[in-house]
Amino acid sequence: MSRRFGFPCGQTRREFVWEMGAGFAGTALTAMLASEGFFSRIGYAGEPPAAGTEGLMPKRPHNPSPIRSVIFLMMNGAPSQVDTFDYKPELERYAGKDLPPDKEFINSGGRKKGFLTPNWRPFRPGGESGLLISDYFPHVREHADKLAVINSCHTDSHAHGSALVAMNTGKTFIGRPSLGSWALYGLGTENQDLPGYVVILDKRGGPISGQPNWSSGFMSAAYQGTMFRPTGTPILDLQGPYGRTAQRKQLDLLQQLNNEHLQSRKGGQQLADRINSYELAYRMQAAAPEAVELSQETEQTQAAYGLAQQPTDEFGRNCLIARRLVERGVRFVQLYSGGGHLEDTWDAHESIEINHGLHGAEVDQPIAALLTDLEQRGLLDSTLVIWGGEFGRMPFSEGKDAPGRNHNPYGFSMWLAGGGVKGGINYGETDEFGFEAVTNPVHLHDLHATILHLMGLDHELLTYFHQGRNERLTDVAGNVVEEILA
Repeated sequence: MSRRFGFPCGQTRREFVWEMGAGFAGTALTAMLASEGFFSRIGYAGEPPAAGTEGLMPKRPHNPSPIRSVIFLMMNGAPSQVDTFDYKPELERYAGKDLPPDKEFINSGGRKKGFLTPNWRPFRPGGESGLLISDYFPHVREHADKLAVINSCHTDSHAHGSALVAMNTGKTFIGRPSLGSWALYGLGTENQDLPGYVVILDKRGGPISGQPNWSSGFMSAAYQGTMFRPTGTPILDLQGPYGRTAQRKQLDLLQQLNNEHLQSRKGGQQLADRINSYELAYRMQAAAPEAVELSQETEQTQAAYGLAQQPTDEFGRNCLIARRLVERGVRFVQLYSGGGHLEDTWDAHESIEINHGLHGAEVDQPIAALLTDLEQRGLLDSTLVIWGGEFGRMPFSEGKDAPGRNHNPYGFSMWLAGGGVKGGINYGETDEFGFEAVTNPVHLHDLHATILHLMGLDHELLTYFHQGRNERLTDVAGNVVEEILA
């Protein structure tokens, strides 16, 4: 029914009766739920939040958790597990031999298949746990007792683009909300002057699948990741041309008009999101530049992260910004190492030693400094740090005099550190060659379920209704890896 009959409320009779009934039921339901402590916030002492901001307000997790923030260190291009965190001495014994014929695999890109090849740099024990870590990560090895290394990860794609999207969203196709979006949707953010979900790319570019890796998918755009630049203005086009006083007056008028529009129409979530984005951009004009102002840090701290020296300056800067962001209440921060052309990533087809030697040197000291800094500031217990790529690499070379390795989705390594994580352990195993997960395999759905659990979120209860279905990050699968929990 579209005709209006002059009701003072500006609604049809059908709308009036429906909303009146819903109001009575809603009042009763609210009272019952409130009496059982269901709501973390049921009212506002002063002005209520601006339209569209309610979903970003801090929310209680499903279960108690010390974790307030996540830092995901994404090694774009896929590091080799057998050259970093999954030591396989049998590769030395079988060096130069073929992979057994029963090990079936998809040959990504139709590249040449060479012979089994040992790790390119030595593995050495670290910490009291004696966790074996490659010489590509000597500084991270000093933090071995903080790491829970999962050596039995596996995923659903051998192609970079779809595997990156899967690692971030749970599916190999685009259009799904990313892990950071689910975290923000489930928990909100503690700093209303900064984005709750921040993504910082390598200066060489981002992942080849681009924005879908930090998209909010079918959720509100309020939950998508915001790209930060580590130098200069953190967010492009953030500053208005007319000064903050004039801009404030413009926004106030715009918000008044938009709110009037919302009040006279049903729904309007996209408009509410737009109002929120305007207001957040205004607040960020002061907060975002301060968050990346590293001159506020001591020279000792900057040196620890490897600033003003090569090859650690860029990733060190990004890691230091990540610490400053979680310190300010940002919920989820993702850093990318490697970007642009595949040869500028961890995609070591030509040479493991040249590729991992470069990228390992770029990130090793900064990651170690981040773990030290978080611990010294009392933030490690409230921060979950995740390291890994979209898949692993094959235990064989790509041919004679071709010391690189091809893509391997069947078994690879990732590690977690921080609050709620049992440190100094290996979990799961690949076979004797490091080819595929054989003991306690951990699918990416299991990994996502575990990350959400550490944040206090039950992956089976964290749902979003979309097109007639309660969608989950983990779809209809996923088991928490209990053995790595502290």
